[in-house]
Amino acid sequence: MSTTLVTNIGELVTNDPARNVGGAALRGEERIALLRDAALVIDGEHIAWVGAASDAPDADRCLDMEGAAVIPAFVDSHNHLVFDGDRSAEFAARMTGEAYDGGGIANTVRPTRQASDERLRELVAARVEQARAQGTGLVEIKSGYGLSVDDEARALRIAGEFTDEVTYLGAHVVPSDTDRREYVDLVTGAMLEACAPLARWIDVFCEPHSAHAFDGDETREILGAGVAAGLMPRLHAGQLGEGPGVQLAVEFDAASVDHCTFLSTEDVAALAGSSTVATLLPGVEFSTRQPFPSGRDLLDAGVEVALATDCNPGTCFSNSMPFMIALAVREMGMTPAEALWAATAGGAAALRRDDVGVIRVGARADLAMLDAPSYLHIAYRPGVPIVSSLAA
Repeated sequence: MSTTLVTNIGELVTNDPARNVGGAALRGEERIALLRDAALVIDGEHIAWVGAASDAPDADRCLDMEGAAVIPAFVDSHNHLVFDGDRSAEFAARMTGEAYDGGGIANTVRPTRQASDERLRELVAARVEQARAQGTGLVEIKSGYGLSVDDEARALRIAGEFTDEVTYLGAHVVPSDTDRREYVDLVTGAMLEACAPLARWIDVFCEPHSAHAFDGDETREILGAGVAAGLMPRLHAGQLGEGPGVQLAVEFDAASVDHCTFLSTEDVAALAGSSTVATLLPGVEFSTRQPFPSGRDLLDAGVEVALATDCNPGTCFSNSMPFMIALAVREMGMTPAEALWAATAGGAAALRRDDVGVIRVGARADLAMLDAPSYLHIAYRPGVPIVSSLAA
């Protein structure tokens, strides 16, 4: 297996605490642990050496970065990529004041059920490629636009062709033509039985403020069934208003609770005392015109925060992690370093992974390069395509 020396890196974001030697200039830089005039060696799919360029060992080939910055590839821990159809009209309506309540999901279920396997596969492949072109290494993909046993299982099979972070989200909404109690029984029964072997995670849209989503009791029942079937829990919560979702996520030791747009003081305290990551999805607030959550308040309370795109057709049709970083810095009180950590190491924590989102020996060689000298340019130059995956 050949080795590659990536050298002449002007600034290397490692996210490796062992590399933090103090002297961070900006808030949050102590966590991202910068190295300057750096190099690294890639052996196959993993990182074999990291250090000063002047100390670099020999390798089979050399890639000169010419002073550009290198970062861990983004870890996008919340995505709904298996879908067909268009909902741009809903976006236009929200821009004129129409509120989002979760009901538009049905407008994606119909075309997704009608699409062939081949078409869905091609659509997912294109979306994953778009994300990787913008520096994303690992994506999580949920089901949730099938809402029948066969269609949910199909979505998970297709998702599994692109990632090993596959989430069963049969409990996305209750189909309009289905009795609520009967649907919960289906999600925890025949649908779960068909889907559990195809997924790693179970998720629920816990949102009592939506007539289409699930309340606290239903969420507890669904998560409990999923855990009993061997799946690990994560949760949508707090998107439309405060509710029981965060407390349930902590109760179940969920890896992540996502959205967190509306949180009570008790919610923040519960998260701070837990291992559950608060995954913020600022593209959703951009698309729905809801208030942005305060990343600053969460970080100051000691909560681990991740950033993800929530790429989906209804509330955030964007798979750009650089855009999410820019929004987090501009609208959510996070520094550029904190936002970058949240989009890399934070996303890894939200998936309970320690082999991505970091540049250290033994980690996966999922890297991104910047057409710029510093990570600061990600938020400094929003909308400019300066981040790309590093193919070594």
